[in-house]
Amino acid sequence: MSAAAPVAPRDRAVILTLLIATFVVILNETIMNVALPRLMTDLRIGASTAQWLSTAFMLTMAVVIPVTGYLLQRLSTRTVFLTAMILFCLGTLLAALAPGFGVLLIARIVQACGTAIMLPLLMTTVLTLVPEQGRGAVMGQISIVISVAPALGPTISGLILQALSWRFMFLFVLPIALAALAYGARMLGNVGTPRRLTLDLLSVPLSAVGFGGLVYALSRFGEAPGGLANPAVSVPLLVGAASLTAFLWRQVMLGRRGEPLLDLRAFRFPMFTLGVGLMVIAMMALFGGAILLPLYLQNLRGLSTLQTGLLLLPGGLLMGLVAPTVGRWYDQVGPRPLVLPGTVVMTLVLFAFGQIGTSTPVWVLLALHLALSGGLALLFTPVFTSALGPLPPALYSHGSALLSTLQQVAGAAGTALLVTLMAGRASTRAAQGVPAVDAQVDGLHLAFTASGVIAAVAVGLALFLRRAPQSGEAHGEMAAEQPALSPGMHS
Repeated sequence: MSAAAPVAPRDRAVILTLLIATFVVILNETIMNVALPRLMTDLRIGASTAQWLSTAFMLTMAVVIPVTGYLLQRLSTRTVFLTAMILFCLGTLLAALAPGFGVLLIARIVQACGTAIMLPLLMTTVLTLVPEQGRGAVMGQISIVISVAPALGPTISGLILQALSWRFMFLFVLPIALAALAYGARMLGNVGTPRRLTLDLLSVPLSAVGFGGLVYALSRFGEAPGGLANPAVSVPLLVGAASLTAFLWRQVMLGRRGEPLLDLRAFRFPMFTLGVGLMVIAMMALFGGAILLPLYLQNLRGLSTLQTGLLLLPGGLLMGLVAPTVGRWYDQVGPRPLVLPGTVVMTLVLFAFGQIGTSTPVWVLLALHLALSGGLALLFTPVFTSALGPLPPALYSHGSALLSTLQQVAGAAGTALLVTLMAGRASTRAAQGVPAVDAQVDGLHLAFTASGVIAAVAVGLALFLRRAPQSGEAHGEMAAEQPALSPGMHS
C-alpha cells in the first residue's frame, strides 16, 4: 500500500456523513450539563433528581455500546446509521416537547441509544475504508469531532440559556440532526458484508448489569454520603463487578465458537491493549478536569455559565485546529514522538492546576487550559490509530466497541474519584475551622494533583507505544485463528 493511497470519493462521502452525524450527537452530550440548574428551577426538582439526566445518559451508553460490536457485523452500515439517527432525532424531539421530568428522562435515554452507536460505527467504517498509511489524517478529523463538539456544547447552551428556554437547546440540535439523517439516507452506502450471527441472549443482560452497575456506582460515589459504605454505591458496585466477571467468562467461552458479543481477542494485540490503557487514563484525567474546572470557575471565581463556556472554548477549538496536523504527523513519524510529549504536557498542566487559587489571573487559567488541550490533541489521534490499526477486519467493530465502552467507564470513574476527593478534603478542612473558600480550594488542589498522578502513569505507557503494523502483518497474526471466526467477513 503506497503512502499516498487515496480514499475513493464514494468512501469519502460515507466518512463525511458519519463525521457530521457523530459531531451532532457528541455536541448533544455536553450541551445539557450547563442547563441543570435551570432545569431544577423550571421542573421543580432537586439536584439529586436532576443529575439523573446525565447519569441515565451515561448508563445507557455503557449498556448499549457493548452490543454495537454485534450490530455492526450483523446489520448493514446503512441500517445501523439510520437506526442510530432516527433514535437520536426522536429522543431530541421528545426532549424539546417534554411536559415534565419523567418524559425528559425517557427522551435522554432514547438519545443515548442513538449516540452510543455512532462513534463505534464511525471508527469501524474508517478502519475498513481507509488504507493504513492514511489513517492518521482521517483519525485527525475524528479527533476534531471528539474534541470540538464537547467544547462547543457548554458555550452554545450558555448562549441559548441567556435569552431562551432550555427547550431551545434541543430545538437547536434537532434540525442539524435531521439534516444529517436526510443527507445520510441519500448518500450513505453499505460498507463490508453483514454476517449471519447469533445474538447470545445471556451476554446482553450480563453486559448491561455489569457495565451499567459499575458506571452507576461510580457516578453515585461522589454524591452518596459514606462513599463505599453506602449501599447505594456498594450494592451496584458488587453486582456490577460480579456480572462483569460472568460476562467476561461468557465471552471467552463464546469466542471459542466465533460468536462472542464482544470479542476479547482484540486484547491479544499488545498495541491495542496499550492504547486502551492510555485512553482510559487520559479520559479519567480529562473528564475529571472537565468537571473540576467549571466548578472552580463558577463556585470560587463567580463566573457565569456563559463566561465559563467562553473561557473553555479556545481549548476545544485549538484541539480541532491541531488534530488534522497531528494526524498527518502520525502518518510520517508514528505515535511515540507525539504521544510522549502530549502525556508530559497533560501531566504538568494538571499539577499546575493543583496550585491555582482564587486570585489566579484569568489569562493564566486560559493558558493552562490551552496547554492541556494541546497535550490532549497530541495524544488522541495517535492513540486511537495505534490501538485500532493492528486489528484484523473481523475485530474492527469489537475493538471500536471495547474502546468506546471503556472510555465511558473511565470517564465515570475519573469524575467520581476526583469529585469525591475534592468534596472530602473540603469538608475535612471546613471541620478543622478553615474558611469555606479556602477549604474548597484545598479540595480542588487535592483533586487536580490526583489527576496529575493518574496522568503520570500515561507517560510511562507512552514509552512503549509504537506504530501499528501494516494491515498485512495484522492479518498474519490472526491467520492461525481465522477458522474460528465466522466466514464471510470480507471488507
